[in-house]
Amino acid sequence: MPLNRITLYVRDVEESARFYAKHFGFEVFREEGDRIVELTHPDGGASLMLHPAAKSQKMGQVLVKLVFDVEDVVAFCAVRAQEGLSFGSLHKGEDYVFANAKDPDKNSISVSSRAFRHLRKSD
Repeated sequence: MPLNRITLYVRDVEESARFYAKHFGFEVFREEGDRIVELTHPDGGASLMLHPAAKSQKMGQVLVKLVFDVEDVVAFCAVRAQEGLSFGSLHKGEDYVFANAKDPDKNSISVSSRAFRHLRKSD
């Protein structure tokens, strides 16, 4: 059974929706009277469900990291930096690169070229 939805508990749903739309290309869907805002990507993949966090919830705990597949991590990070999203150092794995950052609620996010390793190996 595939994983299709990830719920993120956030302090400011609108700010988080703008963040994921601007930097990762998600489309934002709202339904009248629903506290959850759903984000889907035009290329598919799991949906992000933004849910208002309770005041008692501690934000930014590193229990889950959202990893976005990006073929050219260096170029992606450079563009995002111009738009105000700074990633940390580039890390090199076996045939891939990744970089880490935080969303507005301090949730861990990463961009990684790991998913594209098979393309480079077949060249």
